[in-house]
Amino acid sequence: MTHSSEALSAAVLEALGRYDTPTICNAMEIVAPERRLIGYTTKPLVCPFPDLPAIVGYARTATIRSVVASGLPAAEQAARRIAYYDYVGTGPGPRISVIQDIDGADVGYGAFWGEVQSAVHKALGCVGVVTDGSIRDIPQWAEGFQALAGSLGPSHAYVHAESFGGEVRVAGMTVRSGDLIHADQHGAVVIPLDIAAKLPDAAELCGRRETPILDIARSTSFSLEKLKAALKQASEIH
Repeated sequence: MTHSSEALSAAVLEALGRYDTPTICNAMEIVAPERRLIGYTTKPLVCPFPDLPAIVGYARTATIRSVVASGLPAAEQAARRIAYYDYVGTGPGPRISVIQDIDGADVGYGAFWGEVQSAVHKALGCVGVVTDGSIRDIPQWAEGFQALAGSLGPSHAYVHAESFGGEVRVAGMTVRSGDLIHADQHGAVVIPLDIAAKLPDAAELCGRRETPILDIARSTSFSLEKLKAALKQASEIH
């Protein structure tokens, strides 16, 4: 878990946000090759706002259910809701909500997310949500609040938070509370704090290596021989 004293500088977070999530994944292959097969979403998610820029923030985790009602008395449900909001609204920011739907075969049955929750979480300092559950109220969604979800749905059924602050797994990505998350329309990835500051330079290196290949591929004078030369040139960029 990330504590306040471990929070990265605003400059590092801003630098990370300049790149899309696939580029960050490419950069991580250079900086931390051991993470090539772990730490990112591997199943498709719905993104209703593909034109929003990438989001970067610290995870606030929770699990939800909707096919059965909460077994807690009303007063305890209300107290848990307040405790959850207190958790979401504290700690280093910006923050990203990461919520696992634990309804098994009925995942996404009821939407935790809609007009109200997007507005509340935005006010609490979150910049978006990554969930395998469903979302709704897209036209009324909080402006600028990014969403990656398992599905869209019309009803909230009996949706409620079962737990918060623990480890969750969403679309193949395992996340702990306080993990640094980078996300955009393509998906999300966990960034280890000890390599975060190295990723912008690695991302620039990836771009420089791709440039000669893209230049010739988009050229009206493209030829196989020129492509071979561009590939060789790219391999020599370090």
